[in-house]
Amino acid sequence: MATGRDSNTDGLDVYLVGGAVRDELLGREVTERDWVVTGATPEDMTARGFRPVGKDFPVFLHPETHEEYALARTERKTGRGYHGFSFHAAPDVTLEEDLARRDLTVNAMARHPDGTLVDPFKGHDDLQARRLRHVSAAFQEDPVRILRLARFTARYAPLGFAPADDTVDLCRRMVDDGEVDHLVPERVWQELDKALTEPRPSAFFGVLRGCGALARIMPEVDGLFGNMRTTLNGEQIDAGHYAMKALDTGAAHDSDPQALLALTLQDLDAIHGAGAIAGLADRLRIPNAYRDLAQAAAAHLHSVHRARSLTAGEILGLLEHADAFRRPDRFHQLLRTAELDARASQVVVPETGYPPRLLLERCLHSTRPITGGEFARQGLKGPAIANAVREARQQTIEELLAES
Repeated sequence: MATGRDSNTDGLDVYLVGGAVRDELLGREVTERDWVVTGATPEDMTARGFRPVGKDFPVFLHPETHEEYALARTERKTGRGYHGFSFHAAPDVTLEEDLARRDLTVNAMARHPDGTLVDPFKGHDDLQARRLRHVSAAFQEDPVRILRLARFTARYAPLGFAPADDTVDLCRRMVDDGEVDHLVPERVWQELDKALTEPRPSAFFGVLRGCGALARIMPEVDGLFGNMRTTLNGEQIDAGHYAMKALDTGAAHDSDPQALLALTLQDLDAIHGAGAIAGLADRLRIPNAYRDLAQAAAAHLHSVHRARSLTAGEILGLLEHADAFRRPDRFHQLLRTAELDARASQVVVPETGYPPRLLLERCLHSTRPITGGEFARQGLKGPAIANAVREARQQTIEELLAES
């Protein structure tokens, strides 16, 4: 067990805190350790070689391990939103006071250097009960905590964890009070992006929807629920529930968060009108790579699924419209997204891969080397070159289809 004790921390009261304690108790791999120091000043830390990194409160990097050591601190609400806080760090701030400002009881435990568990808010009991519960009413002062609750649920839902009823009620009051409206787009996206890498990302949306926050933060996604869509196997299903099913199915087979977001958003434009995906992406400052794949999925997944019934000209048109020749990497992402979508629709996918994906990959591989250079050398010019390239590519696809 790591104790945080070494020559740099001699004479300091150092405690392992937060996620490392939580995951150690769950038997999960601990990849990152954070420490709290009580009874010390910033000068004490810098004298031992620690490098300060915090602007709003004193956090220091260990000179050798580069792990974070924070002085025990308290916080006080001073305004709306998650920026509206003032912090107080001083030698008289106790470990329990520091733990009291944390969001969930399972994150408010510490380890004494001798190994003793420090658990003033019964986080260990909540771990055993598989319950995500707020530490105190101060939870409602920071709207980011709703997002963190949702993300932790996405991480630990496969282990049976769920938010406590009174914590969900508190989140609802935060939504009703308008606190959630003060979330900045960058922080919403940051938590969503992390949630897409968790084992059950649908739980992130489920928590937000359950307390009413989804309708305020991502109304387009909330609006999927109650609208019907048809899956590949002909089943009629609620578009919102399908998006969540596709998201979890995708997470079970692929760790690409861009593909997972595309699966989630693929029906937005069809249900809310052209531009819904772009509008959400602009509002949340979603990176262009995520937005572009989601828009490509919305525009082309149906054609990808039908690839084996398309003519050579239609396949060529799909490659052109999906910008496969200029952006082959994104096109391969699109095909992988289509395969995940097929799995969500309970289409049987052979071990060798999704047949429409394999066909389109072969078509792109065979036609991409056909460019205008060879036709220019034959003396063709202008539009004649483009026509010749297109005819050669279509002929190549026809030959591939004949061989299939």
